[in-house]
Amino acid sequence: MASSPIPIEINLQQKSKLLHIVFNDQTECKLSCEFLRVYSPSAEVQGHHPSQAVLQIGKENVNILKISPVGQYAIKLHFSDGHDTGLYSWAYLYKLAKNYDQLWMEYIMKLDESGVKRKVEDSE
Repeated sequence: MASSPIPIEINLQQKSKLLHIVFNDQTECKLSCEFLRVYSPSAEVQGHHPSQAVLQIGKENVNILKISPVGQYAIKLHFSDGHDTGLYSWAYLYKLAKNYDQLWMEYIMKLDESGVKRKVEDSE
């Protein structure tokens, strides 16, 4: 079985709140801090079963304060709202990158179904 692609470059762009990742298979993505926060792999967010997942609300302006490497297989993201549990493995980050559009639409639909409106600050 082939192993998942691994990041060869990870750059946090705090001003634009984007995490830019380049994988060794040339896949390149920019994932927003909000997206990474609402799809945190932590049990606090995902639960221990898909039915236990907790919809994350009010994360529009969250930022990443720090990125900590975890061995040769993952990173830990420290968010401005205090959330810092959950390890973002290379395979999980790759899955997020490859399925970004679908996952983002699912998140927006879940917010809509809950009657929640995203509140985005104008950055300019």
